[in-house]
Amino acid sequence: MSDPIIVVMGVSGCGKTTIAKLLSEKTKIPFFDADDFHPKENVDKMSNGIPLKDEDRIPWLMALNAKMKQQVTNKGIVLACSALKERYREILNKGIYYVHWVYLEGDFETVKHRIEQREGHFMGVDLLKSQFDCLEEPTYGIKVNINQTPDEVLDYIIKSTIEV
Repeated sequence: MSDPIIVVMGVSGCGKTTIAKLLSEKTKIPFFDADDFHPKENVDKMSNGIPLKDEDRIPWLMALNAKMKQQVTNKGIVLACSALKERYREILNKGIYYVHWVYLEGDFETVKHRIEQREGHFMGVDLLKSQFDCLEEPTYGIKVNINQTPDEVLDYIIKSTIEV
């Protein structure tokens, strides 16, 4: 049996990193942030308010898929990743037996407020609309409303996806 592969997904500012780190701590499954795998060119574009195109994302998604495959036999992975389009999720999922998808759902105003409150992240409010515009909500996995405390979100995810 392979170790669990869990992708915590949604638009920037929905709480992916916070929830994925908490989930990792609770389950002892290693955490990785997809943002850490972006090439410098992608970070530079986003830092300058330029939305990424699909061709910018493909090498990044392929690197993430390779990391996920590596972690299948190395204690699993909890990955915080936007995974906004079905095409992106297909690339992430390629060659992996089963992925637990956790979609953190929130409305534009809630997420915008969160982004305005954080500091030091390359993803600003100006790019949020482009994320919502290209978001294709998954019809599988679990959907969690972000208008709850992180502990409530975490409890729901654990009860819905994994046995700790």
